[in-house]
Amino acid sequence: MIDRRKILKGAAGASALSACGALGVAAQAGSAAAQPAARSYLRIATEEACSFPEIVSEMGLVAARGGTNLDMELITAIYGPNAPEVGRRAVAPLLDVGAGRIAEMDRAGVDMHVLSLTSPGVQMFAPDRAVALAELANDKLAAAIRRYPTRFAGLAAVAPQNPQAAAREMERAINRLRLNGFIINSHTDNRYLDEEFFWPILEAAEALDRPIYIHPRNPSDGMAGPFRGVSLPGYAFGMETSVHALRLLFRGVFDRFPKLKIVLGHMGEGIHFWQARLDRRYLSSSYASGYVRLSLMPSEYLKRNFAITTSGAESHEALEYSIKTLGADHVMWAIDYPYEPTQSAVDFLESAPITPEQKAMIFEQNAERVFHIERPAPRRRR
Repeated sequence: MIDRRKILKGAAGASALSACGALGVAAQAGSAAAQPAARSYLRIATEEACSFPEIVSEMGLVAARGGTNLDMELITAIYGPNAPEVGRRAVAPLLDVGAGRIAEMDRAGVDMHVLSLTSPGVQMFAPDRAVALAELANDKLAAAIRRYPTRFAGLAAVAPQNPQAAAREMERAINRLRLNGFIINSHTDNRYLDEEFFWPILEAAEALDRPIYIHPRNPSDGMAGPFRGVSLPGYAFGMETSVHALRLLFRGVFDRFPKLKIVLGHMGEGIHFWQARLDRRYLSSSYASGYVRLSLMPSEYLKRNFAITTSGAESHEALEYSIKTLGADHVMWAIDYPYEPTQSAVDFLESAPITPEQKAMIFEQNAERVFHIERPAPRRRR
């Protein structure tokens, strides 16, 4: 069992752990659940991290160079030359995109992982290097999927540092590699996707009809100060990513790209819990200087342009509210492997007080639709 707190305690300057590759394999909570009756749906987990040796090596170079931003606290705890043993062990499950991962899935009855390069992806590298590493990661991800086509799907890494190259890679990832969408780890060089500089990426995602999963990373330098010493994975990540999503919304991105789909993890980073206030405050400020006049109310964009996943947010009350406000067709199941325990994620949704139809949608059907996952051949489900 790898304890997140031990990584922090043992890593000099490491104040928090994140969904970026630092947390290690979460131990299975308790003993395996009793085997349920045969089910009619697949369990497709939609935010499952991985990495590759070349990326790990490059992250080691980043750690060796050092720095003061919040990302470096995590990176040095995992990839740094003086990283504690518990931090270094976090890398192994990320690199396993084969038999070991599948054995872990089978123990809990998980049918498929939608794999994505762990945060911060390639977004801390120089542009040319980031482009090359994104291509390499996507080739390796596609190869893993070809080896296990009924067990893995995948989201392509892109290098937002070079939007034109990113758009070309997005087209290659979908049309040639047959991947299922895109992963972007929030800000890049402290900049957000609402800037026109990044619009070739948004245009490509809309044209290719594949979603962008905006995954958390540590707050950008402009937000970092107040979050030092605060629970980064438990709170700061969600705040940073929700601000990113709301920048897209309030800056009119979804009027410019009305078919663009954004996926947010961790129960939507909480933004739909504020939708009534977002609507009310938008009405009172929409004509003020600096605000964009939108075609729809904020809550309408949440229902039209967003889907959410349950990764690391195992609350029945939050799930019920999400279904009531967004609809069951906007919610997908996720584990956040290897940073969260597999069995408890399965047990959370299996025990949720929702209808069988909603359970099938959240476990399987929504993921198949949103990520264009072809239904794999039938296999034994338990």
